Amino acid sequence: MAKKSTEGTLRVYLYIPNIIGYMRVLMNCIAFARCFSDKKLFAALYFISFICDGLDGWFARKFNQVSTFGAVLDMVTDRVSTACLLVILSQLYRPGLVFLSLLALDIASHWLQMYSTFLAGKANHKDVKDSSSWLFKAYYGNRLFMGYCCVASEVLYIGLFLLAENRSESVIDVIVNTVKKTPLLSFPVVLAMFGWAIKQTVNVIQMKTAADVCVLYDINRKERP
Repeated sequence: MAKKSTEGTLRVYLYIPNIIGYMRVLMNCIAFARCFSDKKLFAALYFISFICDGLDGWFARKFNQVSTFGAVLDMVTDRVSTACLLVILSQLYRPGLVFLSLLALDIASHWLQMYSTFLAGKANHKDVKDSSSWLFKAYYGNRLFMGYCCVASEVLYIGLFLLAENRSESVIDVIVNTVKKTPLLSFPVVLAMFGWAIKQTVNVIQMKTAADVCVLYDINRKERP
């Protein structure tokens, strides 16, 4: 029995999407280790890791290898990699508090969402059919829309990292000066900022909605005889 359990555990660890997850962790470790000495290598590895975030989900569905461990690995990798990049940006731009606030919002909203999902007895944190927010439901209900917002946010962060030249620049000044120097970038920049804004709005909605679920759970528990 113990042997079968060990074999089953090992099989899950070696699911194709989970192996992709391990590769993402490795790429991110190398990327952040070289982020200041080789910006282009960092941007390439970070973005490839981000693209793999979509691939592991496809492989999981394709080969029926969906697992709770894989979902947690995926989310933790996403949150940690984005958090590390935001910390770096907070040291490159002023005010750095902007990026630290975005980091706090990202972690808080996703952690609360996962915990509220557990309390509500749902199998997936993306199950938001009962939400009253049309934007929240549109975000998690449409993969293309969610993908656009996520890609836009990460591209914006990577772009800001590549554009940083010293440690006392204003984010707004850098974006404005970049657009002035290269007008052709105006549309991509606006597109990225629009997707980023939607994602941050969804994070706020997600945090409030998840907090409400936690509060209602406490109220219902206290009212039980």
